Amino acid sequence: MDLTVLKELYNRVVGVEPESVTEMPSSGSNRRYFRLAGERTLIGVVGTCKEENEAFLYMDKHFRAKGLPVPEVYACSDDRMSYVQEDLGDTLLFNAIEKGRKTSVFSDEEKRLLAKTIRLLPDIQFAGADGMDFSYCYPASEFDSRSIMWDLNYFKYCFLKATGLEFLEDKLEDDFQKMADVLLRSSSATFMYRDFQSRNVMIKDGQPWFIDFQGGRKGPFYYDVASFLWQAKANLPDSLRKELVKEYIAALRKYQPVDEAYFYAQLRHFVLFRTLQVLGAYGFRGYFEKKPHFIQSVPFAIENLRNLLKEPYPEYPYLSKVLKDLVNMKQFSDDLQKRMLTVRVMSFAYKKGIPNDATGNGGGFVFDCRAVNNPGKYERYKPFTGLDEPVVKFLEEDGEIIEFLKHVYALVDASVKRYVERGFTNLMVCFGCTGGQHRSVYCAQHLAEHINEQFNVKVELVHREQNIEQTFNVRS
Repeated sequence: MDLTVLKELYNRVVGVEPESVTEMPSSGSNRRYFRLAGERTLIGVVGTCKEENEAFLYMDKHFRAKGLPVPEVYACSDDRMSYVQEDLGDTLLFNAIEKGRKTSVFSDEEKRLLAKTIRLLPDIQFAGADGMDFSYCYPASEFDSRSIMWDLNYFKYCFLKATGLEFLEDKLEDDFQKMADVLLRSSSATFMYRDFQSRNVMIKDGQPWFIDFQGGRKGPFYYDVASFLWQAKANLPDSLRKELVKEYIAALRKYQPVDEAYFYAQLRHFVLFRTLQVLGAYGFRGYFEKKPHFIQSVPFAIENLRNLLKEPYPEYPYLSKVLKDLVNMKQFSDDLQKRMLTVRVMSFAYKKGIPNDATGNGGGFVFDCRAVNNPGKYERYKPFTGLDEPVVKFLEEDGEIIEFLKHVYALVDASVKRYVERGFTNLMVCFGCTGGQHRSVYCAQHLAEHINEQFNVKVELVHREQNIEQTFNVRS
């Protein structure tokens, strides 16, 4: 590629030729980025679409005039196809939160960066929209029914059809139209970034800066919240998402009052829409253009979709059915099985030793039930186990075991919740008593049922000394 134009632009700004020009890694778009180094370091950009470049150049100038953190453009070529801009460094927010993304345990610093970023979002949406000429936006000036249907059909043709799943197009289109109606009831004269996600935020001196906003247009603010917090590979746990939504709502109140119940109800629809839109992009960029990081993002987006569908969308009955069929397809459910938590709960007798952990994790919780009043001391309970009504009645009327399990539930529940969020696949919980017959059996049985009911994860229950095994499967 001839880099003469970028070198000339650098010379125009700095007064000398750059000492080196290095191409930077490509992103999802066809734009190419270069670092021009010498007396100063600038970023050179070469676009493939004049209208897209015009959109960026106009928005960048407008946002800077509003005091928003966007890079300064120093010079542009006569044909508007190339320009040089401020170098914000190399740290994407996506990379700054890498440890959290990979473990689902976000440090205080990572949480601070995410919170700073989402608190800035209303500024670009509201202050950024003030006085903006939306006619510069490309490829559309407004989030309208046409652009919604375009994105939904992008999902249908570039992802859904590529999976081979059969569906009725007319019924699907009916629900697409219903979704458009729901989304458009939130129309507002705000700037919709559209691709607001951690790869499009730079961190410079500990502060967020916005980049790649050229696809923005007039539209509802919910979209960007959904885009940022449900970005597939950001891997934010639900608890952190909730914290960040609260941060956003607090910042939003600077610009308008917020009905929180309506906000959360409407946000769900934008999260679903955004998830379908990105699956369309992953399908096109991954399956058709063979770009690996888009293919790698598909399982994360499918997992987002699977979690969304746990709460019904009665507005779109046929679409919901198709999406449930989609996430249950073998190519996606097999991947889920590999990452799904299984909790193994066992009862045992201490005199025969603590059970080994066959998963290789080295063990887990071991709770000693021997302090609880023992029905085995009484002759009439010796023929029974902790599964039988006489023993159950004895233990529950005595009450000690109820209090014991209350503490067990608190400990184990916290671990199961974090194991699910972090994608761990195995947890072991053992209960021991003198003979592995009464107290430990009662506790193991009740914990297994509790975990399956509370978290809908697979539980393998083994009463070792009674030679009884039971599996509680995930409910569909």
